[in-house]
Amino acid sequence: MTFNSITPIVLCGGSGSRLWPLSRRSFPKQFVPLIGGKSLLQLTLERVSCLADNVLLVASEEHRFLVSDNLNLAQLKGCAILEPCARNTTAAMALAALTCGKEGRDLLLFCPADHHIPDSESFAKTVWEGIDQAKAGAIVTFGIVPSFPSTAYGYIQQGGIEENGGRCVEKFVEKPDAATAQKLLLAGNVFWNAGIFMCKATVLIDALEQYASDILAVCRASLEAAECEELSRDTIFTRPDATIFATCRSQSIDYSVMEHHENVVVVPFNGQWSDVGSWNALAELTKADDAGNRIHGQGTVSRSSNTFIHAPHRPVVALGIENLLIIDTLDAVLITHKDHAEHVKDIVVQLENEKCSQAISHRKVSRPWGWYDSIDMGDRFQVKRIGVKPGASLSLQKHHHRAEHWIVVKGTAEVTRGSETFLLTENQSTYIPIGELHRLKNPGMVELEIIEVQSGSYLGENDIVRFEDNYGRAND
Repeated sequence: MTFNSITPIVLCGGSGSRLWPLSRRSFPKQFVPLIGGKSLLQLTLERVSCLADNVLLVASEEHRFLVSDNLNLAQLKGCAILEPCARNTTAAMALAALTCGKEGRDLLLFCPADHHIPDSESFAKTVWEGIDQAKAGAIVTFGIVPSFPSTAYGYIQQGGIEENGGRCVEKFVEKPDAATAQKLLLAGNVFWNAGIFMCKATVLIDALEQYASDILAVCRASLEAAECEELSRDTIFTRPDATIFATCRSQSIDYSVMEHHENVVVVPFNGQWSDVGSWNALAELTKADDAGNRIHGQGTVSRSSNTFIHAPHRPVVALGIENLLIIDTLDAVLITHKDHAEHVKDIVVQLENEKCSQAISHRKVSRPWGWYDSIDMGDRFQVKRIGVKPGASLSLQKHHHRAEHWIVVKGTAEVTRGSETFLLTENQSTYIPIGELHRLKNPGMVELEIIEVQSGSYLGENDIVRFEDNYGRAND
């Protein structure tokens, strides 16, 4: 295999609800800087850069700027297909296969964006081991050699070993109960299903035509319709037609194709792997003390054992407890027994039904130009910290119901206010009256940070009238 002979396809869907409150729908786990200050997506992109210097991502329209940010951080070229709504892995892989097939890129490696594989060289070597089978027309899946009878993962049961070293897949096993997992592990012929696949685009399209023709047809139609739409391609982004794509059936690739296809082989991966799918899995990435406690951030334990504390923002103390997970964020706290970590997603559904905003979004919100953090609010006022990337600017806008006071605490701000434009440096401030046309820009080389104090009769985000915007956004 030569460099760039494979096109990595990084699947960025999923809400990561089992890692709430750190992972939320508007900022799911693949984008959260979980490991060494890097997100799982950035680490995935860096890992596949061992195989190619150009990638294709399939992501949500909502996360398009997070995708581009991670591509820049990974220093990797790439483009992305933006799904207007989530329709599971079959549709995502179909969109990628159809796009790459049309562009003449036939050998594809599908990787989830939210897995942690620290040994990139070992991963690349394992991929190389499966290339001959993929070129010969097989769908290759990479199975993780299991280290314990996990009930959190699906399993791949292997059949006979072929001459070229590939192992035929006898069947896929859904997430088992503890007794079944123990039996599978003792049998010695199973792997954890990591959801990593390699095959030719033509092979996958033919398999979809056979087993999920309706999904393939909708994906093909949505891409063809998008080609006729003026805004279907925006810089690195391709947008399938939203109306057509919304009619697509939602199904995972395991159920739609892998369980039925006659030519699926598994290649074992012996390296360290985690899907970081729960707080127990994330806790395992932190070294334990003699009592089994694991601390990330400002946690303190006393007379406690087998407890994990995630406390990046403030001191969190655990006294006289055991077997707990304690997760502290700026606006929500989770405390649960380790045995119930897999049920966190059920609580998220309950919070969504109760219209709890923390179920969906963080206090700190990412924007294409940077971020804002709502640090305080009350009757007729709100205080935000705002960070603007170097060279970026907010839209030219005005508000009907609020005035704003801006104080620069870091960097340099270029302020447009009415007919005048001027610079503010650290410790300087300005005032934006109600109804005044204004814009904030960072002309410098370092991040701009300001404190914004809003005051008025209505402070909602939809009190924004945009006149010019660099990011193609309509009024909220």
